[in-house]
Amino acid sequence: MSKPKHENSVEFKVYGDYALFSDILTRPGGEKSTYPVPTYEAIKGVLHSLYWKPTIVWYVDKLRVMKKIRTERKGVRPISYGGGNDLSYYTYLVDVEYQVKAHFEWNDNRPELAGDRDENKHHNIAKRMINAGGRRDVFLGTRECTAYVEPCVFGEGESCYDDTGEIPFGLMLHGITYADEAILPEDKGLLTVRLWRPVMRDGIIEFIRPEECTEKRHVREMEIKPFGRELNNFTGADEFEGGGEDELD
Repeated sequence: MSKPKHENSVEFKVYGDYALFSDILTRPGGEKSTYPVPTYEAIKGVLHSLYWKPTIVWYVDKLRVMKKIRTERKGVRPISYGGGNDLSYYTYLVDVEYQVKAHFEWNDNRPELAGDRDENKHHNIAKRMINAGGRRDVFLGTRECTAYVEPCVFGEGESCYDDTGEIPFGLMLHGITYADEAILPEDKGLLTVRLWRPVMRDGIIEFIRPEECTEKRHVREMEIKPFGRELNNFTGADEFEGGGEDELD
């Protein structure tokens, strides 16, 4: 087995009966239609449900589509705050399974948490959380699409899209860059929406990094929420002075 590109990589499979990765073009009309494959942001959300701390930033490297892409249309009754009884139609993906490979890097916008930069600790906790199925509820795109996580070796097993060549998906949402994760100077202090044009090759999508997205839009200004001992909202290294290997919160 070849040496991983990132020493703190994690690999897992995530699966469920339904998934809804909303196409942003369908949202204004009150109905939702899914993209055919997950967005970078949706898989990053799965990683946050598995393990997240403000000290680290998760980067999704690859995704492998294991099962055939199929959709199902459902009639739903969304919450109507103005009264009445609305009916909308949502288009979901059905019976989905993906293999994911990801890694984390330090959040350079959080210098106050430099004392919590223990790579071995965070990596070990992340792997234990994958084995346990996650810290919080895992879902694929929307809350009603409950999902499950198990460890795996990326690339093992058969995919419905092995040896199918290239399949382009056109312009899709890549994700959202929040101010506390912005790397490029032009994105600092702003909430940014990113777009890209993914291509699946033999069932595998290799994601570009957020800062590599050239099609993006700045939505609004955004402040970075501070963390620290004096604010009593993140004790950082203090809570791990004993080594941190058994920390589960």
